[in-house]
Amino acid sequence: MKMKIIKFHKDAIIPAYQTKGAAGFDFCARLDEPYTMKPGEIHAFDTGVGVEIPEGYELQIRSRSGLAYKHQVSLLNGVGTIDSDYRGEMRVLLKNHSNQDFVIEPGMRIAQGVVAKYEHVEFEEVSKLSETNRSGGFGSTGLK
Repeated sequence: MKMKIIKFHKDAIIPAYQTKGAAGFDFCARLDEPYTMKPGEIHAFDTGVGVEIPEGYELQIRSRSGLAYKHQVSLLNGVGTIDSDYRGEMRVLLKNHSNQDFVIEPGMRIAQGVVAKYEHVEFEEVSKLSETNRSGGFGSTGLK
């Protein structure tokens, strides 16, 4: 699949897959200088790029596991969805969950994107759903 991309800033970095088998491509921070995130801080980082997502697809923005594991910096909303009719600059909403400052450098890989197909559904209101063994939710199947 080909997807159109535009640089909104001349120094923006086009997202790239880091390995042949990678499912996600990395978005980089478009900054003029390093930015220090304070503990507990939430900040929206520009990427400097925008994309034209084909109809029937979404672009999921996800945390980078290394930032989350090593530095406790992750997407605030877990996974962000970019719809096919959005044409603005991609921004990444990060939170520093740690108790230490964390510096985001210009060009640092701060999130990853995965393109996924989706279906629109037509809701049919009913008075009852079909029965299954599952109804407890929130860990009802246990840990082991």
